[in-house]
Amino acid sequence: MSTPRKSPKRPAVRTASAPAGRAVDRPADDEIWPRVTRELADDLAVDALARDRAGKAPFDEVARLQEAGLPALLTAPGPSRRGADWRAACAVVREISAADSSVGELLAHHYALSWSSRFFGPSHDAHTPRAASAPEDRAPATEDPGPATGTDGAHRPGTVHRRPLALDACTAEEHWLLAGGVEPPRTATGPGLVLTPAEGSGGGWILDGRRAFASGVTVADRLVVGARPGGTGDLLVVLVDPAHPGVFTDAGTDRVGQRLAGAGTVTFDHVPVPPGHVLGVLPHDEHAVAPFTTLAPLALRLLLTQVGLGIAEGALAEARDISRADQAGPAPAGGPAAADGAAPVGAGDDPYLLLAYGELATAAHAAAAVVERATDALARGLHAEWSLTPEERADISVLVAAAETVTGRAAVHITTRILELVDGTAGADSRGGGPGFDRFWRNARALTAPARADHRLRDIGDHYLNGTHARLTLLA
Repeated sequence: MSTPRKSPKRPAVRTASAPAGRAVDRPADDEIWPRVTRELADDLAVDALARDRAGKAPFDEVARLQEAGLPALLTAPGPSRRGADWRAACAVVREISAADSSVGELLAHHYALSWSSRFFGPSHDAHTPRAASAPEDRAPATEDPGPATGTDGAHRPGTVHRRPLALDACTAEEHWLLAGGVEPPRTATGPGLVLTPAEGSGGGWILDGRRAFASGVTVADRLVVGARPGGTGDLLVVLVDPAHPGVFTDAGTDRVGQRLAGAGTVTFDHVPVPPGHVLGVLPHDEHAVAPFTTLAPLALRLLLTQVGLGIAEGALAEARDISRADQAGPAPAGGPAAADGAAPVGAGDDPYLLLAYGELATAAHAAAAVVERATDALARGLHAEWSLTPEERADISVLVAAAETVTGRAAVHITTRILELVDGTAGADSRGGGPGFDRFWRNARALTAPARADHRLRDIGDHYLNGTHARLTLLA
């Protein structure tokens, strides 16, 4: 049954170097992030199978993320913050996903959404952070309190000019976990999420509608969603508190994989959206969309590709450990022996096993190389911000599509082949305390199933052969 959900209050993260009585979101040096990530990944790996089997809402997993400070990692540099770049964020998602890909997907969506005010806001220059501790209903207005306009100059009756909310800074300061999505899914029917102007002189909107989300909505502190005024026209990107009585969440409990990603369907029933919670606008006309704005879906797709790569690498590492343990055990009775009377040949000397691992390791290395190239290209594009050109965006799109396609196929192939390699191996059976290799395969299938590899390959081929740019669409 659908019920309003209250977000649990989570404590601020503290480090040993923090002054007494003063909370900080992140370690003092970005150099320790790899260590923090490894420690959390090791912690998640210990009970990953048990948590996957239980399939509960990932409140405990989110608490672990917050304790490590990882949701605040991708924060713009500022006087009180040390910002890590997208390369660091991708590395974190990849390593966490190797231990628990559901948690990696939670973090991937959070990182992509935390930049919503930058992707969809009017310009980078307008993003002067305002304190997140200020009452949310009283976002400070500029000197011009008149009605706002969209990128096309159209009058928007439901908003007023206000200083933009720097969502990444507020996310770090308030210890939020974000979830949601901007563009409606391809399979959506009907008007989707709809905004109507709120009555009164204060401006704002009323949000109504119902939509399914792939990750995080059962545990998020804030939702970032896209909705159309009157159901048509430009898309407004808004911030919503899921603890509002008009927000109802139904958890997705019948998923084959990624069971702990917090997927679900959210119903918005007459939910008020203050003017200060309008993060930006996505024009209906794709030709009016800035190239930098269209990096938003590419950033999410690349982060989810990091999740897929983490699944492949995690499964391969687990299988290697099982095979090594099997090799270290006593040789089976009647096993093959060397001609000179030496010790019998163990599992680690099986030429067919070595060939299989060589094939899978090569597939993982190839996927990692393609992903790293796409990561570097996206990081450069994000650094360029509003000076990014359509040609540069097209090149980034092709590299992300290639990484997505190669990694998706590698993840499914590796996790499928691993099931065959460890079948019957001592210690591999989850019923005997093993890692449960089926979860890697289920997670890889659930993650890659929504992607359209044929469409990606067609766009790559069209760009390579004809120099054609992929459409500047926000649909991922």
